Amino acid sequence: MKTLNFLVLAFFVSMLWTSCSKDNNSSGTKTTTHANVRLTDAPGNFQEVNVDLTGVEFQVNDGAIVNLSVKAGIYNLLDFVNGIDTLIASAEVPSGTLSQVRLILGPNNTVKVDGVVYPLSTPSAMQSGLKLNVNSTLTPEVDYMLLLDFDANQSIVKTGNGTYQLKPVIRAINVATGGSIKGNISTTLALPAMVSVTDGVNIYTTVTDATGNFLIKGIPVGTYTVTITPLAPFVVSVTTNVNVTVANVTQMAVIAF
Repeated sequence: MKTLNFLVLAFFVSMLWTSCSKDNNSSGTKTTTHANVRLTDAPGNFQEVNVDLTGVEFQVNDGAIVNLSVKAGIYNLLDFVNGIDTLIASAEVPSGTLSQVRLILGPNNTVKVDGVVYPLSTPSAMQSGLKLNVNSTLTPEVDYMLLLDFDANQSIVKTGNGTYQLKPVIRAINVATGGSIKGNISTTLALPAMVSVTDGVNIYTTVTDATGNFLIKGIPVGTYTVTITPLAPFVVSVTTNVNVTVANVTQMAVIAF
């Protein structure tokens, strides 16, 4: 009888252990990744660029769609320049492969030029959302951050009849795999200046702020040439062999014209 009671007790202990193991595996702690999406901007020649954000979606693994918890609202992109960004969405998402991000905009997009606010129309192809192809790995239990770099200068097109159209040009940057280049132009009469960074194949651009500062994030590791195009009559400045390393900011020497 003692032997029988021991066997029954062992059986129930075994079942309880198996149940607990299943609960741990189904809790999601080992199969999900916490993802954050942040928004930044390369400055342009506008007073305001307002985008109406309504949704953010991830396409993961076999095409499954995950709706992120989004901070919906109207964002002035010019509030997020030269290193400033803001959190727009986050969620626990299945680990694996992130193949695509879908940015959904509402109808209340505007641009302010010379004190006048103009509506920004969107092409019919973008009515269902702006799709950005991404090839990133979502590692279990490792936070993932995606930075959306919205290039205002290239995204706004003035039409022949004086209206403006929004054709978003956005870089989706995996922050963990790139670096940044930062600098300052001390000659105020040369501002604003255009900054171009290239490795001979890819080109990344921005515009200095009112004090001559510039910062370009999410540049892949490598060696780059930085070209500064100031206001006339100042001449172009070119700096070669600027190295970018993972998760580091490369600080350039102050540039004077």
